[in-house]
Amino acid sequence: MDLKYTPEDEAFRAEAAGWLREQLEGPFAHVRWRGGPGDEHALVEERRDWARAMGAAGWSCIDWPAEHGGRGASIMQQVIFNEEYARLGGPGRLGHIGETLAGPTILAFGTDEQKARLLPPIRSGDVIWCQGYSEPNAGSDLANVQTRAERRPDGTWSITGQKTWTSHAHIADWCFVVCRTDGDPTSRHRGLSYILVPMHQPGIEIRPIRQMTGTSEFNEVFFEDARASADDVVGEVGGGWRIAMATLAFERGASTLGQQLAFETELRQIIDLAKTNGAARDPSIRARIADAWVGLRVMRLNALRMLTGGRPGELSREATVSKLYWATWHRALGELAMDVRGDDAERIEGRPYELDSLQRMALFSRSDTIYAGSNEIQRNIIAERALGLPR
Repeated sequence: MDLKYTPEDEAFRAEAAGWLREQLEGPFAHVRWRGGPGDEHALVEERRDWARAMGAAGWSCIDWPAEHGGRGASIMQQVIFNEEYARLGGPGRLGHIGETLAGPTILAFGTDEQKARLLPPIRSGDVIWCQGYSEPNAGSDLANVQTRAERRPDGTWSITGQKTWTSHAHIADWCFVVCRTDGDPTSRHRGLSYILVPMHQPGIEIRPIRQMTGTSEFNEVFFEDARASADDVVGEVGGGWRIAMATLAFERGASTLGQQLAFETELRQIIDLAKTNGAARDPSIRARIADAWVGLRVMRLNALRMLTGGRPGELSREATVSKLYWATWHRALGELAMDVRGDDAERIEGRPYELDSLQRMALFSRSDTIYAGSNEIQRNIIAERALGLPR
C-alpha cells in the first residue's frame, strides 16, 4: 500500500478544499460542523440545500462512473475528499445512505432501467434514502427478518411487516427493504429479496424513537400492504441475501476516513479542555489521551489497508475488524470526555437545557457498539468469515 499522494491527487485536494472552504465560509456557514452523530436533527432543510449544492457542483457521488454523473474518483481521491470534508467542517450528509449504500448497490446489481431512473436524483441531492434491514427480532441476526412481500396479480409487491432503528425514515423518499418472498419464515438466507420501496404512500407508518440525547433521527417503520413496483427488485427474487451483504460491504468505504477526522476533532476538543481545566495534570488522563491518539492512527492505517483489498461489494479480511475497532474506540472516547469534564459533565447550562457537543458525543457513542451489528456479532464475523473458525 503506497500512502504517498501523486501530483494529480494534490491538485484534486486543492480543488476540493477550495470549493468546500468557499461554500462553508460563505453561503453555507450556518451548517458548518452541524448534523453529526447526536445532532442529526439539526438544520434538515438547510442541509437538503447543501446536498443539492454539492450535486450541482459535481461533489456528490464522486466515486461513481462518469456516465452516471460521478467523477470516477480513485480510492485515494475519495480518501482526500472525505478528509477535507471533515477537516473543513462539512455538515452531516442527509444523502449518505443513497450515495454510499443504495447507489453503489444499484450500480453493481441493478438493471439499466433502475440505474437510469434511480441514480440521477441521488447524485443531485433531490432524493433521500433509508435502509430497511433491522427488525424487533432481527437486528444483528439479519437472516431472521419476517417482513413479507407477496406478489399481486398485477405483478406489484404488497409488503407487510416492521423495521426498526431506521435512520432518516421520517425524511426519506425511498427505502431498500430486505424482506421474505418465499413464504417460509424458517428458510433464513434463502427466499429473501431486496426490494426498493417508495416511502410516500398509504400503508407506511413512521414512529420516531426518542434517544437519551433527546433527539430521534431513527424510527420504527410499519408496512401494511405497502406497494412496490415489479421493477423495483434488485437482483433476483429470492436472491436478496447476496445483495444485502454487498450493501454492507459498500458501507466500509472511503467515508470512514472522514469519520475518523471527525473523531480527531473530538479528541482535539478533549485535549484542549484537559489543558484548560487542569485534567491534563492527572497521569491517568494523560495516558488515556495518548492511547486514544495512538488508536486513531491505527484506525486510519487499517482503513487505508482495507480499501486496497477485496472486490467491490465484498468485505476483505481487513474490513471485518473495522466496525468493532472504531465503535469500541469511540465509546471509550466518550467516557474519556466525561472524565475530563469531571463533575461539570453532569450539568447543563440554563434554558433550553441542551447538551453540548461533548455530552452529545458521550451519550451517542454508547450506541456505536450496537448499531450496524453489535460488538458480539462483529466478533462472530471475524471468527467465521475472516479466520475460518467453526460457528
